[in-house]
Amino acid sequence: MAKIYWAGQSCFQLEVSNSRDHSADIVIDPYDEKIGLKLPNLSADILLITHDHYDHNNSKDVKGEPFVINGPGEYEVKGIFVRGIPSFHDDKEGKEKGQNTIYIFEAEDLRFCHLGDFGQKQLTDEQLEIIDSVDVLMIPVGGEGYTIDSTSAQKIIGQIEPRIVIPMHYALPKNKIKLDEVSKFLKAMGKPSIKPQDKFTVKTSTLPKDGMEIIVLEP
Repeated sequence: MAKIYWAGQSCFQLEVSNSRDHSADIVIDPYDEKIGLKLPNLSADILLITHDHYDHNNSKDVKGEPFVINGPGEYEVKGIFVRGIPSFHDDKEGKEKGQNTIYIFEAEDLRFCHLGDFGQKQLTDEQLEIIDSVDVLMIPVGGEGYTIDSTSAQKIIGQIEPRIVIPMHYALPKNKIKLDEVSKFLKAMGKPSIKPQDKFTVKTSTLPKDGMEIIVLEP
């Protein structure tokens, strides 16, 4: 079972537990509060950083003694398998905004994918082969030159075909970074009336049997 919390921007905390003999807290992309959002009290066993920009790499404010992963490679920490996949922050092979790491991680028979500030027009065949099947996809949708927009996100979701999609990196009332609203993405996906929730709990038995489900989280 995994409990997923969103802190705004691309920052998530996942509490992963099999309720028997181990558990782990995973934090992804904590931001600096100068973006206008207040970072919640986060503690981690594993900390994933997708790229070295201030709205994604505030590792000093994450409590605990996390194992920090800050780039491509293969890792195993506390029974969690993590794979970092190289990608680009823009659609010009990184010439404008540099590199970005896509993370795949596996826990409790679930496979998660966090795309970071993915900026390519589409995933390459090599990236798709590594990503493989995905149960929960965390995907940026805010566009405005920072990352992919809702139209590109829709195409990439079509490439990955995840069971559950959680949009991220979109406009919030206090966020000083100009981004599209999540409503633009939901409209593009034909799901304009999804009600946000404060956390999402997922396990293999609750995954959608057919099709795909979109979950909108509140920070």
